[in-house]
Amino acid sequence: MNPNESSSKPDSESATSDEQGRYEALYDRFAERARELFDASQEKSKEAMEKAMESAREQLAAAGEFSAEQGEAFKNFMRRDLDQTAEDMRTLGQEAKERLHPARLGAGALSSMARLLEAAGSALQNLSRKAEDALRFTTGEITAAGTLTCTKCGQAVQLKRSSHIPPCPRCHGTEFRKGY
Repeated sequence: MNPNESSSKPDSESATSDEQGRYEALYDRFAERARELFDASQEKSKEAMEKAMESAREQLAAAGEFSAEQGEAFKNFMRRDLDQTAEDMRTLGQEAKERLHPARLGAGALSSMARLLEAAGSALQNLSRKAEDALRFTTGEITAAGTLTCTKCGQAVQLKRSSHIPPCPRCHGTEFRKGY
């Protein structure tokens, strides 16, 4: 059953579902506040994002919206995604810098262009593989709204809001591919 759907569950199971929903909403609130603080900052760096995440954690914890431990978990989720994106951009930028160096282009435009296109194709394939890997999710993680497809049986699970990822309702598989 989708965590966004309601059902007649036993009280303890319903309470757990309610708590997960609250935790997911708090993560959304944390991420939004961190983004607002980062956007308002004059500095645009990794350190500025860390400061924004820490400020968001402190503000929301001081307001009693979540515990310091939950705030740290939210920071770790957000940092994981930001680090992966930054690594992908660094790799692609370095490859482009090497391939577009003027000395290489002057040595033979057509040959360089062919190699550049081949390298770009390879880089795009690598980026595609990394993007595909980034779309793999596991039961228990929190993710934003979208469609998860079980990699074991192909069952689609529709999430209408940020949620903990449940096991597959059909085969109880724990690995999914995300679509939006």
